[in-house]
Amino acid sequence: MMRLVKAGLMFGNLYEVSSPAMVERYNRALDYLIGKRTALTEFHVDIAGFSPEVADELDDQYYLNPHGSNQMFILLSTDQKMAPLLGSAFSTSRSILRQYMDENEDQLFGLTAREAVAGELLNSVFKIDEPADLLDINQIEVTADTTQSHVAEAATLTTQIDRFLSEDDAWWDDVLISEMIELAKRTGNIQRNPVKLGSKIYEQGNYFTTHLGGVYVFRDADTPTVIARTKIDGLIDLDVEQVLTLDDREAISDWLYEEGLTELVVQRPNQDSALVIRQKMDFIVATVAAEQGHDLDGLSRQNMRQLERRYANELPEEFLGLMDVWRWASMGGRVPKFNADNPAFFYALRGSQNADRDLVNMLLTDLSRLDFRQLFICHKPLFYEAYRDWSDSKKDFVVRFLEQEYAMDKAGAREDLFGGEPSMEDAPDPSQRNTRPNTKRKNPWDPAKPHKKDGWKRDDDDDDDDDDGWHRKSKQRRAYEKRQREQEERRKR
Repeated sequence: MMRLVKAGLMFGNLYEVSSPAMVERYNRALDYLIGKRTALTEFHVDIAGFSPEVADELDDQYYLNPHGSNQMFILLSTDQKMAPLLGSAFSTSRSILRQYMDENEDQLFGLTAREAVAGELLNSVFKIDEPADLLDINQIEVTADTTQSHVAEAATLTTQIDRFLSEDDAWWDDVLISEMIELAKRTGNIQRNPVKLGSKIYEQGNYFTTHLGGVYVFRDADTPTVIARTKIDGLIDLDVEQVLTLDDREAISDWLYEEGLTELVVQRPNQDSALVIRQKMDFIVATVAAEQGHDLDGLSRQNMRQLERRYANELPEEFLGLMDVWRWASMGGRVPKFNADNPAFFYALRGSQNADRDLVNMLLTDLSRLDFRQLFICHKPLFYEAYRDWSDSKKDFVVRFLEQEYAMDKAGAREDLFGGEPSMEDAPDPSQRNTRPNTKRKNPWDPAKPHKKDGWKRDDDDDDDDDDGWHRKSKQRRAYEKRQREQEERRKR
């Protein structure tokens, strides 16, 4: 793993804790939460205050996340919000904590100026023992206070001030006045600088969890669905409309299409999309070459073509299927036609513009693991797991590519892979994220007439020219592309 660490691809963007005052604040918060302290004088923390160095010292990688269910956190600075969340068991934990920090930034800025803020992401389940426990997690409540209870004491002082101002005899209550003075010494002037940091409840929504071997929960979909990596005890008994495993490729494909959660990376022949497919093919070639003991040091694009010819007989079905897609994307001609049973199928899909696009891309990545770049971007725990088993030659190649090509232009690479971010008018309303209509939502590229689910090509059979290769183009899609072209023209000017 040291290759990744040195290249900034692991434990990157962490917040540095090096001053004695900050270390002491961290220790007070750590003692407050788990009754332990660190002897380290310098370390780094993520958005939740988890430190890899402290975890090694305590020999506990879950010291702030016992049982992987209720994430505790330590905030030393609002700058932590830019850091990643390491080792989380739920895909939603970081976004919830980040949203909480954004909503309370002014209060947290004032509180962390003098003391650490400690808190917890609470749900109704304290330990995940069986699949049914996952469906019991409906809401996450974020609670927080300083280790010296500034928030609680400020609330008490506010109540006492109201009592002092409203009760006729409060002027003569020496005990009340004395308590107010003592509290004010610790909280400061709360009328000039109010200290309010209430708890906040967030909907859990759709999510992925590492529990039980890895499970995707899409309960807010039109057809509520749970997708587990493997068959596990209790899975079939879940009170949900559809239960699948990653082996159910055809069912997953149909469900994603019917829910409108995916689109094709290549929707019509063009060189930019062809390049994305070409890179996916290159990653597969590099994997095969490394497995054959080939030294990938200094590998160039020209060398990659040579490796293709050299190991042609060893290249997997994923490569051959993507070759058909690449040939059509770069040269036109016959539209590739294969179904979800083809190993290349999910490599050519990406999440559509929807509230759960990142989660959908995570699922697609789980179904297309030879694409190490997408694995690194969308599913880091799975990337690190796979990385441990790679040869040194492949590790060097992957780190070199991610450091020199991906890290140099992350935004551009993400846009090529997953499409541009939606404009404000296209963005989903957060308040509607967990609502479901009474009827099936249709994919914007659904054909006007029913199609046979026998391959990639989605043809509406009316022999007109509105078929854009694999999906029928909708009015919404044309409007979106028009806005994209206008934005590109403005950037050029």
